[in-house]
Amino acid sequence: MKNIAIFASGSGSNFEAIVNAAEKGEIPAKISLLVCDRPEAYVIIRARTHGVPVFAFSPKDYAGKEAYEAEILERLRASDIHLIALAGYMRMVGETLLEAYPNRIVNIHPSLLPAFPGKDAIARAYQSGAKQTGVTVHYVDAGMDTGPVIAQRDVKVLEEDTEESLEERIHQTEHLLYIQTLKSLLEQGEESSQS
Repeated sequence: MKNIAIFASGSGSNFEAIVNAAEKGEIPAKISLLVCDRPEAYVIIRARTHGVPVFAFSPKDYAGKEAYEAEILERLRASDIHLIALAGYMRMVGETLLEAYPNRIVNIHPSLLPAFPGKDAIARAYQSGAKQTGVTVHYVDAGMDTGPVIAQRDVKVLEEDTEESLEERIHQTEHLLYIQTLKSLLEQGEESSQS
């Protein structure tokens, strides 16, 4: 069984969905590490509830990105991590991790990329009057939400939607799409390692 690390910065609803799916056997992996750049984030409580080891750090305690990513890399290697899933991790991933995990770092973003990359994607889509938005799972590269798209799913913006109701529907879609995509990536990895 492959080991996954999840990187998150906030409350961790996608983290919770992925862990639940792994515990039920819906994805062929074990969530073996949470990496969190905000030691006060609620996702840490979720991780501890599920018995997932946590590496929480404050970036300001390090000389720079290279320094804290070097420590993250040590933790990933110690946990024999195969795949990294970003789930609301609010930092750009740097060269140290990108080079160590080529095509093995994925992210979920609450828009149909390339539309609305970066922060506040749901609010920006709603305020723009878009009739449709959605969710994208993509490989992570050095840019801001610019890596190759793996999967997308549409979410219609309904006339009666508020920003909050749209956000709720997007999060529900994220949880489903991310789990399906992680399952597919892990199963493809199994097939290529057996052939």
